[in-house]
Parts: sequence; C-alpha cells; structure tokens
Amino acid sequence: MPPISRGFRGRRQTEVDPSRLPPGQYATNDFPVLSAGPTPHTSLDEWSFTVGGAVGDAKSWTWEEFVAMPSEVVTRDIHCVTKWSKLDTTWTGVSVETLLDGLETSAEFVTAWCDGGYTTNLPLADVVDGKGWVAYEYAGEPLDPEHGGPARLLVPHLYFWKSAKWVRGINLAEQDEPGFWESYGYHNYGDPWKEQRYWSD
Repeated sequence: MPPISRGFRGRRQTEVDPSRLPPGQYATNDFPVLSAGPTPHTSLDEWSFTVGGAVGDAKSWTWEEFVAMPSEVVTRDIHCVTKWSKLDTTWTGVSVETLLDGLETSAEFVTAWCDGGYTTNLPLADVVDGKGWVAYEYAGEPLDPEHGGPARLLVPHLYFWKSAKWVRGINLAEQDEPGFWESYGYHNYGDPWKEQRYWSD
C-alpha cells in the first residue's frame, strides 16, 4: 500500500554537505506531506496521551497537562523513506524518557498508536536517552495536522515513517510486533544510513 502524497515532486536543496545525507537521499527545503489515509482532526478537548502496555500502572495526560510538562527544543535532520531529507528541522516536545519517568517495566519494545489506526514499532532503546520525543511544535509554531499535529512521535535517527503522526500513546511490550507499514513490507527497524527501507534490505 503506497503512501498518499499531496502532489509533491520536490525541489532539491543545493549546497548541502553530502556527509549529512544518508545513501540514496536528496535534500529539500520543502516539507512533503505523505500519509496512509485522511488527516484526522481531533479536538484538543478530547485529546489525551497514554503510556500503557507492560507497565505497572498506565499513565495518561490531557492536552493541557501534556504541554505543561518539561519540554525540549531540538534541531535534527529528518529522512523519509521516499528519499527526501530535510535538514535542521526544529521541534518542541516532551522526551519519551520524561513520559516514562517513574514507570517500572521489563519491556524492550514500544508500539506507538495514533488517531486513524496507524501504528509503528520501535525498540525501547531507540526512543530514550535523547533519541525520541512527542513533538507538538514545528519551527516554533503548533504542529500542522497534515504534518501530524497536534502531536507526533519524533525519532529522527530512523526513517521518518517511524515518527508516527497523530500519536496518542505508546504501549510497552516484551515482544516486538510489526506496525502498519512494517506489516506491508517496510523494514522493521528503518536505519536510513543502512538504507533499511524494506524487509529485504
């Protein structure tokens, strides 16, 4: 099942340090919109974020509680499996490590779940220690729904489909379970520097 594109063809960015681009990628100044279905529009009054699964007690926050948590501003390069990269993107969000603070678990994996039924799976080690956030601002502005707002997972060291849009929670698990795109043949891990686009890579 191919992603839905909003007609993007891509204007390539010039004068980019090639060492910042993973194999097969090109840089763009645009921010392409790619998704697997229609864009959800959840009211902030109804929005919540939950950490559940293999934890002692699940934790949940309303939107007001979530944006009041300690946040970080991070600038990272992002790399889409469709071969575009966007450099020096700036996000504001809550680190996954902050969300897991105080929870006890023996889990080694997480599944992010989202409005619209989308899921993606990751090793727990890839969303802690400064590697993962739940972002609600891009470039200092509220995150646009087409780019995953009100909040999306941000795991910039992996292909960008792992940074799930419209995220509403993460479930911790002791066993790995493929998410939406992974079930359609995309790579289970998705390291852009190893060109792990598909299961065969």
